[in-house]
Amino acid sequence: MSLMRRMRDITAATINERLERSEDPVRLIDQYLIAQREQLQQSERLYQQCVSHAAALRQQYLTALETKEKREQQAVLALKAGEEQMARIVLQEKLQAEEKSEQYRELYEQAKQSILDLDEQLQQLKADYKEVADKRSYYLARMESARLQQRMNTRLSGIDQHSTPRIFNRIEENVSDMEMQARSLRDVRRMSRESYYPAGNPAVDAELELLRSRLNKEG
Repeated sequence: MSLMRRMRDITAATINERLERSEDPVRLIDQYLIAQREQLQQSERLYQQCVSHAAALRQQYLTALETKEKREQQAVLALKAGEEQMARIVLQEKLQAEEKSEQYRELYEQAKQSILDLDEQLQQLKADYKEVADKRSYYLARMESARLQQRMNTRLSGIDQHSTPRIFNRIEENVSDMEMQARSLRDVRRMSRESYYPAGNPAVDAELELLRSRLNKEG
């Protein structure tokens, strides 16, 4: 496992652990995205450096290969001209150029593989960044839902859900009291009249008969 991939895995594990303990996951995700964006920028710069280095190695390899082929042609011409010593010298340079071209070819192949690996890791870093950015939107939506729910609960807690039945109960009690007072007052008045004008009172009956007799005498 490469160093970059190991660092990415460690970072991902750290963010997951901190998310579980965080009361504000959006702020923590923002911090992670800032660090991840910086890592992406550094990795992209490194990628460009690797590409430039690979291009330089390729040029070195092609130059040495061209020198090898040229020295081989020069050796052939020297032999045809009967200059064996010159041919030996040129062939020595040809062997050196061939060795050099092989060395740079190997370095160039390694650089190409490194670029492929780095590009793969860069794509993974970008995918991780996008995933975390999407999670930020999700957690932001969840937090907003939670805030609205808290505000709704706070608002509803100030409203007595049983106040309406109690209001009607109090109205019923007041009306019943008024009705009872009215009945009581009516009963009191009836009793008063009966006490002032009792039926079958002998004194009243005698007075009534006297009054009738006087009226009869008068005509």
